[in-house]
Amino acid sequence: MNCENYDPSFPDQPIVDLYLPVWASLPAFLSKPAFIWAEDGNGGVTKGSVLTYAQLDESVQLISANLIKLLLRGDAVIILCPPGLELVEVIFGCQRAGLLSVPIFPPHSAFTNENYHHLIRVLSQTKPKVAIANQDYIANVQRYISSSSSNQKLSELLQKLSWISTCDLKDKKASSSMGSSSYNGCGPNEVYLIQYTSGATGIPKPVLVTAGSAAHNVRVARKAYDLHPNSVIVSWLPQYHDCGLQFLLLTVISGATCVLTSPGAFVTRPRLWLELISEFEATCTPVPSFTLPLVVKRGGVQKGTRPINLWSLKNLIIINEPIYKASVEEFIYVFKHFGFDPSCISPSYGLAENCTFVSTAWRSNSNFDSLPSHNKLLPSARLTSQHEQDEEDMDIIVVNEDTHEPVADGFEGEIWVSSPSNCSGYLGYPSLTREIFQARLRNTVSRCFVRTGDRGIVEGEARFLYVTGRCSDVIRLPNGKDKHPHYIETTAYNGYKEFLRGGCLAAFEISNTVALVAETQRSEKDVNVLRQICEGIRKAVLEEERVEIGMVVLVKSGSVPKTTSGKIQRWATKQKLVAGKMDIVMEVLFQNNDNNNVSFFSSSEPLVKANKSIDEEGRRSAITRPSLHSLL
Repeated sequence: MNCENYDPSFPDQPIVDLYLPVWASLPAFLSKPAFIWAEDGNGGVTKGSVLTYAQLDESVQLISANLIKLLLRGDAVIILCPPGLELVEVIFGCQRAGLLSVPIFPPHSAFTNENYHHLIRVLSQTKPKVAIANQDYIANVQRYISSSSSNQKLSELLQKLSWISTCDLKDKKASSSMGSSSYNGCGPNEVYLIQYTSGATGIPKPVLVTAGSAAHNVRVARKAYDLHPNSVIVSWLPQYHDCGLQFLLLTVISGATCVLTSPGAFVTRPRLWLELISEFEATCTPVPSFTLPLVVKRGGVQKGTRPINLWSLKNLIIINEPIYKASVEEFIYVFKHFGFDPSCISPSYGLAENCTFVSTAWRSNSNFDSLPSHNKLLPSARLTSQHEQDEEDMDIIVVNEDTHEPVADGFEGEIWVSSPSNCSGYLGYPSLTREIFQARLRNTVSRCFVRTGDRGIVEGEARFLYVTGRCSDVIRLPNGKDKHPHYIETTAYNGYKEFLRGGCLAAFEISNTVALVAETQRSEKDVNVLRQICEGIRKAVLEEERVEIGMVVLVKSGSVPKTTSGKIQRWATKQKLVAGKMDIVMEVLFQNNDNNNVSFFSSSEPLVKANKSIDEEGRRSAITRPSLHSLL
């Protein structure tokens, strides 16, 4: 790739950790904050702890030296630190020690309410030698192990681990190898990180990330967003994987300053995000697409004591495709009065299998009079034309899922990506690794591609790439056409915004029936009102999207499963509904009669008959509510 450094005497490094000592040795960076942890106090934002580049480099070296005494190079380490600067130190410390990091959000140490399933999965798959956590967490885990635990498997897995407290790792007395001049950390071709996929389309899978691919990925992102030592990043994203972790690396290679806070703090009070941008004069902030309508609705712009001023923003990076144009335009309309510049909108595309970042539709010299769109969506990337040279050695194409042949611009297909940022594969899934990470175009001598599992379409002379949905979520209609479920969900929500929770609806197919599960945001006990809402949803979707819904299920808040970054897990919602684990407020199953009138049955009526056979014309002779297993 071409050199994009800001100083010719400062060469690119093969791995991210090697940037740290370079910055720390510069006089101007000795007291420059690398990371700031912000808390949400009673009076608004309060600055918590600060790590300068010099402090971070020293801490990373200390942690590395202590880890080397206890572990062998390449050993797996699970990191169970809560969000905060200590987590940042440990992640970089493990890389410098040549270890394989597995950072995950620590489940509550009581391990109740089934919050431990992902931990069992991680421990079983990655087989770490050591777990790193704070002293209190370790003490609670030890008490859990010594108690008569109801989960024997979890208890056995926890017992096999050696536990190291973060206090011990940062104990200077324990280290005798400080100041070593030779670097013995992870090499570019070594796997330094296992990050799990989001779980949006299936059970999370462990992705193997090499130190070199991660460095390439953040260098490409640095250039795309024009980040540099004067950049100030604000992020509340989870720091364990994907975009939240990427921005830790991006901060370090850019020499920037990153202000961090916890996802929980943002969800509790969305205005916090706006206050952080204003307080620290942020130039860049990455957020999932659901953030914009959430802040418009619950941001409380006029309620806070601290003024909101967004003039400093150069990049509002929007992730979580697909990205609706209407929600972005609404955000622009509300916040242009607070100094927000629409030209900083940066819709972007990424996935764990490519480290994170793939591309962005934003260009620093772009000045759109109006945002381009396709079928209500904003573009997530901008592809090079045949006459342009791809400086980043990256190839993004749209491919027919069945034939594995490229489709022409204007036709929808699966997005494939080939890049030095591509990860090595899935841990413990050799056949799936070959299928996903070693895909090739049919009848063509080509490089290997990563199959993203996302559908997209390239439109216009500028070759904008629109991510239209996920291949596994596509609903096949009776007329043979495909429909992405997010269109159904959006139409349903728009008709009943006061009653339904935004971003908490899931549409999917059960046999030949389209089902919609939607969370309610207020209590309504009148059965007639609930029934009217279900009928209204069905009517709106039929009129706007030409999709006939056969089942509408209204559920209580928190019933629809999501990933840590807020993506709807439609597959998990379907499983939960089938298993009878939904907290249902009302369900209505519709039936079209021969005279085209619609009859329906609600959960308050007897829907316990066995599923009847389908008649010769393909119409269900009766609508029942069995266990739903037969509908899969």
